[in-house]
Amino acid sequence: MLGAVTADSGADTAGIATGELGGQEPLRLVLCAVDEPLANAWTEAVAGRSDVEVHRGSVLDIDAEAVVSPANSFGLMRGGIDAVYARAFPAVEQHVRSAVLAYHGGELPVGQALVVPTGEPAPAWLISAPTMREPGEVLPPDTVHPYLAARAVFHLWRGGRLEDERPVRRVVRTIALPGLGTGVGGVPPRNCARQVMAAWDEVFDPRGLR
Repeated sequence: MLGAVTADSGADTAGIATGELGGQEPLRLVLCAVDEPLANAWTEAVAGRSDVEVHRGSVLDIDAEAVVSPANSFGLMRGGIDAVYARAFPAVEQHVRSAVLAYHGGELPVGQALVVPTGEPAPAWLISAPTMREPGEVLPPDTVHPYLAARAVFHLWRGGRLEDERPVRRVVRTIALPGLGTGVGGVPPRNCARQVMAAWDEVFDPRGLR
């Protein structure tokens, strides 16, 4: 059974930031980094704000319902953080590839995202958001792929639904997010951090749309 993949960006967003929906706590985004340059870039990008956290360590350290895979468009999980996920969640690559085939004809474009079960109790979900089309692709210096991938994740989080029609945001309250394109893709950490936070502010307006 796949998790699901649709996002209705106009659906029921009032009160998400304050946790008013069903008395739940606010959504929690944790930006993770195992290397110092990315950790410093995350810290710089979120300075002075309380709506996003930084963790110096693995995404798998976080008590989260979902982790983000900065994958390729074909769902292959053979390198970088995706290889870590594939080892931790042996069924997840097949789940991603099956969902990409079923819902996107075999290729999930950069700028779109889907969510699948990991097959493990925690984190229960993985959000695949390509930062590159082909595995191992080096991204150009002026790429906006981290922004596009992050925006897709946040739209799915805000307005997506699982196959059983539950809103993703009701099931996933905390997401752990690694660098997007900062490994094989070669995106400078500061570029990634700025683009992720721009996407966050676009989707989850700091004036209270969350």
